[in-house]
Amino acid sequence: MGEFDAIRPYDDAEVSAVLARLLGDKALLDILTHFRFPRLAGAFGWLLRPLITQRLRKEFAGVHSVASLQDKVEVYVDRTIDRATDGVTYTGVEQLKSGSAYLFLANHRDIVMDPAFVNYAVYHAGLPTPRIAIGDNLLQKPYVSDLMRLNKSFIVHRSITGRKEKMAAYQLLSAYINHSLRNDCQSIWIAQAEGRAKDGDDRTESAILKMFHISRKDEPFAEVIQSLNLTPVSISYEYDPCDHAKARELYIRATTGSYTKAPGEDDVSIALGITGYKGRVHISFAPPITGLFEDTKLLAAEMDRQILGGYRLFPAHYLAYAQWADADPTLNVPAAAELFPADELARAQEEWQRRLDGCPAEHRPWLVLQYATPVRNQYRVKAGIPL
Repeated sequence: MGEFDAIRPYDDAEVSAVLARLLGDKALLDILTHFRFPRLAGAFGWLLRPLITQRLRKEFAGVHSVASLQDKVEVYVDRTIDRATDGVTYTGVEQLKSGSAYLFLANHRDIVMDPAFVNYAVYHAGLPTPRIAIGDNLLQKPYVSDLMRLNKSFIVHRSITGRKEKMAAYQLLSAYINHSLRNDCQSIWIAQAEGRAKDGDDRTESAILKMFHISRKDEPFAEVIQSLNLTPVSISYEYDPCDHAKARELYIRATTGSYTKAPGEDDVSIALGITGYKGRVHISFAPPITGLFEDTKLLAAEMDRQILGGYRLFPAHYLAYAQWADADPTLNVPAAAELFPADELARAQEEWQRRLDGCPAEHRPWLVLQYATPVRNQYRVKAGIPL
């Protein structure tokens, strides 16, 4: 057994066997049947499942490598993006060099689509897609784990509670990331913090940065970070399909002190995040970090400055900020009408009002918070004010 077998993505030699296992997984086939034939799946699922299995076997018959699988999957990703967005743009991808590996550290708003949009930008630039860090809390079903590991995902063990076991898991994760970048020349995508920033407040966790160094702790922190091509990435959604669900969770946390997820809640969030309307999406790749940062606190502040500065603010963000009770009066934030054409602003006002109207009144302050916080953060960065 290899050192990283417990967490690494599947390699080319494993693709055929894993695909065969997936095509025999009843739970996965049931989901695909319901997705493809929502009205007929209940009564005729027993008849439809073999047809879907046969079609999938035919479609994926020639797939024997991760790259060829991603070529197949990319068609569906592009189709989903076309249906669920008003267009995807990206900047900074032109600075990425073929033959180099990058450690993409990104803000985190959507479970699946954040890395999917980074993949989209990198793939269409003609570069190899990164390996993706995914928490084991999202891999409760075997077929989900198989699907993700086929698509270059590696596992972050978040459910471990013992201190000794947690340290061992962090050590292994750090070693794998460093090995991937330096030995395999394979890029990595990882979120700047554990869990999505449901309140819109994107901040880098120092523990993530410390983890990158822990497997090379005999070397100076600054030099290790400098060797990893650490690249800040900002992912900006005009609209978040899960914003109402996030507002509800934030309201419950604020009023009761805690929140317990219902069974299958992550599955619902994943599905809504993939298929729900997002408006425009922008991905910004900042230049890799080249400076020497002596500790995680200083590096986290720089990552925040880059990620928040690269975030694209849309009209809805300014509309939310204008009605936010906690807006910072010391910041020079212009009104949306000063920044956007009248027709664009009118469309945004209509969509924003629709979202407000569809949100229970008691949840609305937390809906506004999600869209307003990025405005405050970016204008603080512009003004040089500590976050």
